[in-house]
Amino acid sequence: MITAFGTALSALQGDEAAVSVIGNNLANMNTTGYKETEVEFSNLMSQVMGFSGNSEQLGLGIGPILTQTQYAQGNIQTTNGATDAAINGSGFFVVTNQSGQTLYTRAGDFQVAANGNLETPTGEVVQGWTASNGKVDTSSAIGNITLPLGGTVPASATTTMSINANLDATPASATTPSTFSAPIQVYDSLGTSHTLTATFTETTANTWSYSVTVPSADLKSGGTTPVATGTLNFNSSGTLSSPTATGTQPSIKISGLADGAADMNITWNLFDSSGNSTITQLAQASGVSATNQNGYAAGQVSSVGIQNGGTIVANYTNGQQSVVGQLALASITNPQSLISVGNNELEASAITSQAALGTAGSAGRGQIVGGALESSTVDMATQLTDLLQMQSSYQAASKVITTSDQMLQATTNLVPNQ
Repeated sequence: MITAFGTALSALQGDEAAVSVIGNNLANMNTTGYKETEVEFSNLMSQVMGFSGNSEQLGLGIGPILTQTQYAQGNIQTTNGATDAAINGSGFFVVTNQSGQTLYTRAGDFQVAANGNLETPTGEVVQGWTASNGKVDTSSAIGNITLPLGGTVPASATTTMSINANLDATPASATTPSTFSAPIQVYDSLGTSHTLTATFTETTANTWSYSVTVPSADLKSGGTTPVATGTLNFNSSGTLSSPTATGTQPSIKISGLADGAADMNITWNLFDSSGNSTITQLAQASGVSATNQNGYAAGQVSSVGIQNGGTIVANYTNGQQSVVGQLALASITNPQSLISVGNNELEASAITSQAALGTAGSAGRGQIVGGALESSTVDMATQLTDLLQMQSSYQAASKVITTSDQMLQATTNLVPNQ
């Protein structure tokens, strides 16, 4: 009878522990990056009764339960959070706590601290590479990712420009030539904008002269002296025949700027990268469809965001972007050996393999999805089914103890009173 008590008690203890595991799974149904834990039972060694070949073996119940974390892929939910990131595939984000201990997590709900560090909600610092001059050296050691919250991007002077326009091939009149003006904004070395005006005048059929001017207030000397002049020739199809795509493009030279900026030398590209002319002469109203130039004013960081692949990009007030960091991923061949330490984080155990660090998509690591989070892998229906099974098992083991107690009482009553 005593053996029966012990056997049933081991079942009660195992079922109680299993219910705790299931309860923890259900509690973390909405925890970002949480992985479901499964319970594994194992039997104790049997007690051998007798010594013959037909000896009986009596089981002694179950041993301590084992728990196994199942690292299945969770659903990727788009959040549009600028610093949210999800791992689609294998790997872990790497963070360090206040003690400098390296931890791992699948939860990518990051935030930017006041000092610029990219951190978890509980203050652990995300590890990776911080860019230098817009470049990330992923061959170097990883470290804290620190973002340039007060960073600026200096102004860049315009060196090339283009105007996509059509010049009306229909003459205005026999005595009045057709004329058309197109403005384009450019920037000097100090980031000051200047509006250049390109004026086109039809001189003869298929031939137009042009003159580019800058406002007099932008020059120390004042005046309206053109900063570029020339002639455009079109063929019978209305495309530019001179200058040619392989020839010298017009050059716009601006000196003596009133704000003290360096002299400007701008190449006016009359053809796109495919060799097509950006200015046409067709029988339709003159107009500009687009202007392009490569200069910009100085700007400050307006926001930062994690892109697909784990690249961290800063957006500036002048419309520019630059790479400021890169998230690292750790590849661990036996992730089931990791130990949960709370806050959605894991630490390496004595049997955890050495973490291999690298970028997303390399050496079998998963991809990083920016603006998204990985959902918990807990399935409520499965957990509730398991819970009912554990409840039934607990009730059955309780019945064994009750029955054993009744049998023990009956046996005791067989002994005559002295």
